[in-house]
Amino acid sequence: MDKPATDNTATGSALPPVEGASGLLTTFQITGMTCAACSSRIEKGLSRMEGVNQANVNLAIEQATVRYDPKVINVNQLRDKVEALGYGTVTESVDLDITGMTCAACSARIEKGLSRLPGVSRANVNLALETGHVEFTAGALKASDITAKIRQLGYGAELQQTGEETSSARERELQRKKWKWMISAALSIPLLWAMVGHFSFTSWIWVPDLFMNPWFQLLLATPVQFVIGWQFYVGAYKALRSGSANMDVLVALGTSAAFFYSLYLTLSSGYLPATTMDHGAMGTSTAAMPAVELYYETSAILITLILLGKWFEAVAKGRSSQAIKSLIELAPREARVIRDGQEVVIPASYVAVGDIVLVKPGDSIPVDGIVEEGQSSVDESMLSGESLPVDKKPGDAVTGATLNKNGMLRLRATRVGADTALSQIIKVVEQAQGSKAPIQRIADVISGIFVPIVVGIAVVTFLIWYFFASPGDFAGSLEKAIAVLVIACPCALGLATPTSVMAGSGRAAEYGILFKGGEHLESAQQIQTVVLDKTGTVTQGKPVLTDVVTASDWTEMELLQRVGAAEQNSEHPLAEAIVEGIRGKDIALSPSEQFENIPGYGVRAHVQGQEILVGTRRLLADAKVNVPDGIVTQMNQLEEQGRTAMLVAIDGSWAGIVAVADTIKETSREAVSRLQAMGIDVIMITGDNERTARAVAEQAGIHNVLAEVLPEGKAAEVKKLQANGHKVAMVGDGINDAPALATADIGMAIGTGTDVAMEAADITLMRGDLNSIADAIEMSRRTMGNIKQNLFWALGYNVIGIPIAAVGFLAPWLAGAAMAFSSVSVVLNALRLQRMKLQHKA
Repeated sequence: MDKPATDNTATGSALPPVEGASGLLTTFQITGMTCAACSSRIEKGLSRMEGVNQANVNLAIEQATVRYDPKVINVNQLRDKVEALGYGTVTESVDLDITGMTCAACSARIEKGLSRLPGVSRANVNLALETGHVEFTAGALKASDITAKIRQLGYGAELQQTGEETSSARERELQRKKWKWMISAALSIPLLWAMVGHFSFTSWIWVPDLFMNPWFQLLLATPVQFVIGWQFYVGAYKALRSGSANMDVLVALGTSAAFFYSLYLTLSSGYLPATTMDHGAMGTSTAAMPAVELYYETSAILITLILLGKWFEAVAKGRSSQAIKSLIELAPREARVIRDGQEVVIPASYVAVGDIVLVKPGDSIPVDGIVEEGQSSVDESMLSGESLPVDKKPGDAVTGATLNKNGMLRLRATRVGADTALSQIIKVVEQAQGSKAPIQRIADVISGIFVPIVVGIAVVTFLIWYFFASPGDFAGSLEKAIAVLVIACPCALGLATPTSVMAGSGRAAEYGILFKGGEHLESAQQIQTVVLDKTGTVTQGKPVLTDVVTASDWTEMELLQRVGAAEQNSEHPLAEAIVEGIRGKDIALSPSEQFENIPGYGVRAHVQGQEILVGTRRLLADAKVNVPDGIVTQMNQLEEQGRTAMLVAIDGSWAGIVAVADTIKETSREAVSRLQAMGIDVIMITGDNERTARAVAEQAGIHNVLAEVLPEGKAAEVKKLQANGHKVAMVGDGINDAPALATADIGMAIGTGTDVAMEAADITLMRGDLNSIADAIEMSRRTMGNIKQNLFWALGYNVIGIPIAAVGFLAPWLAGAAMAFSSVSVVLNALRLQRMKLQHKA
């Protein structure tokens, strides 16, 4: 994961600007997008700016993700560019109570510091009232980032208490969309009523004379067209001004054609508003007015249906972020800390690194930390999937959002705010949901040229009908052209991929599978070969000391004293098992005078003036140590039993053997069987010797083994498989797995392993269960299947709908309803992934 940018010292932001190899990465919310052409236009506009290295715009979550050079450009300029393209950015504000200021220089310093935060557009600090008001781009920062910055400057800051929290920008937008379509519907219903009464087969329906009055229809249709529907004109103007076209262009053209043609007929008919009408056909007059057919209902109902569809989309898209909401809700809002010797309750976001935090039984742990006092069991199922609580004692690490079961814990905070494990998980999920799968590029390319082509088809349709199919019938020809314009809106095309990626990655997160981006969610389904590291991946990773063999001139205690003194400096799991086993025998260990870890071979150390070697045959062979044949045979027997045997030499002479055993995880065999049933080859790779490796592999049902592979050799083995045409996934949990994880087509890190491994991986499996590998691939396959269904529906819909509309079999209002339905159906199809059940859930 990217480290925090040096100029963004605040913590707590779900997606703060982070520094990477090619600049800072930031996100912000965008409003006003209606289709894939909009997101594509913004993406192109941002990408062309000097200093922008990469820009992705996600239509489904209305969010832009931009990587930029802060020396050349800033977030405010990015926001200005989006607004110049005709769209909006969500601006949020926060009011603060600030303490510690003594003069105007203090307030000026705070203002200056806040103004430098990426995304802050205005910062105002009032010295007299000791308050602050900050406006910033939503998504680029959070309130906790701002308070943390003020604290870093040496002052106190807290959010002003407003009682009830205000609705989020997304919720307010949802309500706005709801009221717009409801008002539009109320004005359109009389027009729809009049239209229904127009058909011969519905002549039995009574229609009030007022509804048939052209001036009354004009009165109803005008606010729908130019007040409620003004957003389409604004969007179309801004799109055309920048040399592109989007859905707004199609809607504005279609509805305007219907409205203004009806207005022309109304004005040219000679009918006066005061004239009384008899009940007749829709839009027709009495003797005072020649019979004319009007299309006010076409434009009004089209706008209503489109707005209704957009509201349905917004509701459905809100459900797609449920995974993130569920994760956020896991975090406790308050924490008990010791301040000035007193226990106080503060917002969890205000806990600082080094604070002493008290966690009572039944409470959630608010931050990541180390237990200082107390013993308890902690439910870590939200991270590991393991239902059994884990015992915690002083010195043990605990993770925020896990549940303290039965004892009081006093812990020291080590990671807070955006640095906690839960915040990092949320960050990965948000980045995945905001990223683009490569398949989405197809939709982007199509949508970029789609609208101009549709306009051309509509013009040709009108001309063919007016001059050939129905000569001189302007109204009928116009109706066919409007239907083509409306049915072809590419909304569904723009939503097809991002909604599936959002739903799929969110559902995967609920199973403890974190995809770092849409590209990994797509490519995982192509995996043909899975390479598994042995220790900690296939096995428990917690071996125990099982056998000790000594040379005749050494006692077991003497040998173990020297072996333990040498191995206690190593962080290798096998070394830890040996040391733990020796200490379990109440053998005291003296410190080593020198220590050298030799990766893949063993260790060399000096203990009490003696040189100690513990490791492989190769280690002793390189040191010219002679090992008796009988001892080699005994070592082979231990290895055939699945134990890892290590030779010991003291001062250049063989002194003994120590052996440890690491049992496989209970579900490893089941997981390997699942992968093989999916048609995937499974290979185990390890630095252990051939016999031990094959004994473990046999227990797990793995037939292909790569043994005695040094850490640097794991990446080379992955490259060999790739050279033979295999799509390879590497699964590991240790530092020595990182190169292979980065080399593989897909790197999967076991979440119970090291941070280095998770940094290098494309997918993090939070649970140690290997079934998560099959689950990740299955999720990828189903998500890609869902995306293909959406694209097929979106493209097929237009391919089929356009010619049907062109030949006159689709009325404009029906085309509008079908267009809205297509977008909603694509979103709902994607949301099926949120109900998907994988075969295994820990």
